[in-house]
Amino acid sequence: MPRYAQLVMGPAGSGKSTYCSTMVQHLEALNRSVQVVNLDPAAEHFDYPVMADIRELIQVDDVMEDDSLRFGPNGGLVFCMEYFANNFDWLEESLGHVEDDYIFFDCPGQIELYTHLPVMKQLVEQLQQWEFRVCGVFLVDSQFMVESFKFISGVMAALSAMVSLEIPQINIMTKMDLLSPKAKKEIEKYLDPDMYSMMQDSSNTIRSKKFQKLTKAICGLIDDYSMVRFLPFDRTDEEGINIVLQHIDLSIQYGEDLEFKEPKEVEEEPANLNYDEIFQDKANS
Repeated sequence: MPRYAQLVMGPAGSGKSTYCSTMVQHLEALNRSVQVVNLDPAAEHFDYPVMADIRELIQVDDVMEDDSLRFGPNGGLVFCMEYFANNFDWLEESLGHVEDDYIFFDCPGQIELYTHLPVMKQLVEQLQQWEFRVCGVFLVDSQFMVESFKFISGVMAALSAMVSLEIPQINIMTKMDLLSPKAKKEIEKYLDPDMYSMMQDSSNTIRSKKFQKLTKAICGLIDDYSMVRFLPFDRTDEEGINIVLQHIDLSIQYGEDLEFKEPKEVEEEPANLNYDEIFQDKANS
């Protein structure tokens, strides 16, 4: 049987750990088995148990303190992830070989990992070799997305991850519970956006004609091919959480290999029931 994985991505502060914590509680309430793997070597704490923690393999602080390397925070994190890519056997041993696993991978927030560095792509390919069905879950802070030009920037970040990893991807606006009622109403237009109207809004703030032309091309590409859409995520809304989960489960075909349960038997109709007489009576009436 296959195994299932959510690769939880997004900029720093977008709510990845909170998303994992909320989803773990929701799935446990549904009596579904779920595990979390921390892949952020700079993480400090989380409020859920993890089945594997990359900090047991390597930590950013140790790399930064190494006098022979002399890396800063970003360079140290990239070094840690490249070291991790050369030691996938550690991850394989930590995951074990249990069938029907459903695992969340809480990933680092540095965007370069999903654009021009091969580490996350290598991770996806390795998971697929281990018979995982992988879905990318890209998170963006809804408080950041309330202006058109910021929204377009968030869309491009999500699109870069989608193109780089080549896996099904669900894009989510997090922290909806922190928005005011007015902001919630305003942000609805960004969930399923009309990119051409976004372009008009942005043209008022972009003075350069070259940048206006570039923005128009980007918006047209995204709108014409329906490339990026967002789902709202409010950790206090059980129905909304379930909708997000349904989209993800559908993308990785979760449940299609589960055992089929026989439906309850329907009582047999009387043998002497004459449908012709029934239809004739209804026609006469």
